[in-house]
Amino acid sequence: MGSGWHEWPLVIFTVFGQCVAGALIVMGFAWLNEKDAAVKARIVRSMFYLWVMMGIGFMASVLHLGSPLRAFNSLNRLGSSALSNEIAAGSVFFAVGGFWWLVSAIGKMPPAVGKIWLIVSQILGLVFVWAMTRVYQIDTVPTWYTGYTTLAFFLTLALGGPLFAALLLRVAKAPGQRALAAAASVLALLVSVAVVVLQSNELAAIHSSVQQASALLPDYGSLQVWRLVLVAAGLGCWICPLVRRQEPKTLALFAGIILVVLGELLGRGLFYGLHMTAGMAIAG
Repeated sequence: MGSGWHEWPLVIFTVFGQCVAGALIVMGFAWLNEKDAAVKARIVRSMFYLWVMMGIGFMASVLHLGSPLRAFNSLNRLGSSALSNEIAAGSVFFAVGGFWWLVSAIGKMPPAVGKIWLIVSQILGLVFVWAMTRVYQIDTVPTWYTGYTTLAFFLTLALGGPLFAALLLRVAKAPGQRALAAAASVLALLVSVAVVVLQSNELAAIHSSVQQASALLPDYGSLQVWRLVLVAAGLGCWICPLVRRQEPKTLALFAGIILVVLGELLGRGLFYGLHMTAGMAIAG
């Protein structure tokens, strides 16, 4: 038994990485659709915080591996190992996206090349999140070997990414209320509620000769409720002003992303706490 917090480096790495991938998609479209060169420059400068967050995530992942050397060694099975593929996909996303930002920030990126490069970076972000999900599709861990794992990882992207982007776009004084991105986050919250309910029912049917999945985290239900409350409160800091046709304040958006990230960190901790070795596990 355990809350999953012993895996805190992976909790931080996965949640931060997914939020950055989602934020880059939203900010990237804002940059692509903006006509004012000065506004585009401010958007690029504010993207600096995306790569800071990504860097923190990678540092956390290195702590999990024990040393940077192990991170390099983990690439030895590229193509055949889900872990190697995840590290490679994350590194490529970080390098390609970060280099686009750096060259754009110093004003040396040709416009046509910059558009293509940014779109490629956005796609690499999605590939990175997909590669993350494959690491946990392990048939000997029945609590992870499910579509809910893949869905949960992409839901974090849709919950934290757009709100993080909204904050940075507000800092950049970029126009627009990003109603479509806000609607996507609300939809992701509704889907998250459904996932919690459905997965809770499924856990009751997973067991081995010595272990019941639902007994791994006796407070799973109540902790998920707290997680959803945090996420809903965070999104409310963004959505409520939009509903009133007002521009969200920077401080409100900052508080919102803190709440959402805390909620998703809690949810990811619960995910790791559900680890069980199958052995003679039975589902159903």
